[in-house]
Amino acid sequence: MTAILSDAAPLQLWTDLVREAESTAGTRLDEELESYLVFLLIAHTRDVHLHGNAMAFDYLLARAAGGARRKEELRQVGDRCLLLAGFYPEQAGRRMVTVDYFLALGSGAYDELSATLRAGMAELFRRLARAYARLARITLEVRRQMREIAPLVLHELCTAQGDVDRDPQFPGAVLLRGPATRQ
Repeated sequence: MTAILSDAAPLQLWTDLVREAESTAGTRLDEELESYLVFLLIAHTRDVHLHGNAMAFDYLLARAAGGARRKEELRQVGDRCLLLAGFYPEQAGRRMVTVDYFLALGSGAYDELSATLRAGMAELFRRLARAYARLARITLEVRRQMREIAPLVLHELCTAQGDVDRDPQFPGAVLLRGPATRQ
């Protein structure tokens, strides 16, 4: 098995995925919301706490916290609920809730966060709260697209292990060869 992947920067890959997902979903985000979603997806690749606690518990802890900690935890609840609703909707059933639960909890966390922030950031999180369902829909489309290009995960693993080949016929591409095609 051989896969051809772009060696474009992760920022460009995620941006392309989000824009394609917007097109497929029939909706368009403005630059600020699109950028937030792209950076959230990039950060998600390193989020080991996503499947941890019950989101309502995290939300209650965030509301009980004070100052900067409260703001950060509310943002994390909003971010994680968005990822769960869009990237991992099957988690709703496993957690015995609906996807609407993640949508309501996450948009509520962003909305509450907006009330604690100053002008520019407050407006961003108000807009994120209002666009939450659209963001989740786009994230769901990104997930669908990623299933079609799942070898991206292999790219990270193989690059780290030095198991990457280049082909002059495909400039800017990385060829990954699985065990079946090794010589």
